[in-house]
Amino acid sequence: MSEQKQMVEKYMDGFRATDHEKILSCLTDEVVWEMPGFYLHNGKAAFDKEIENPNADGHPDIKVTRLVEEGNIVVAEGAVKAKMKDGSKLDAVFCDVFHFTNGKISKLTSYLMFSKQP
Repeated sequence: MSEQKQMVEKYMDGFRATDHEKILSCLTDEVVWEMPGFYLHNGKAAFDKEIENPNADGHPDIKVTRLVEEGNIVVAEGAVKAKMKDGSKLDAVFCDVFHFTNGKISKLTSYLMFSKQP
């Protein structure tokens, strides 16, 4: 597995454990995180504020189903599930596009689609 894919795996492991330090160690200082239609964050401090959902109850279950790499970009597809404090559940699929600069994530574009609740 390439170093960039390993960095994406480390990043995902950080989210699985809600480990801010691990996640932030994967990022450049000027990192940009965009979820089109929802937010655009610039820099590690802004990124850090978005790591945890205050309504979550425990750590998310994140499954990466595919990693595709071309040049300085890695695309990760997968699914995320989490329990919320109000008893509801988050059930979604994602596609994250990671851009790398000098071995670290410099830009992340996250596409998220929520599953319909019965």
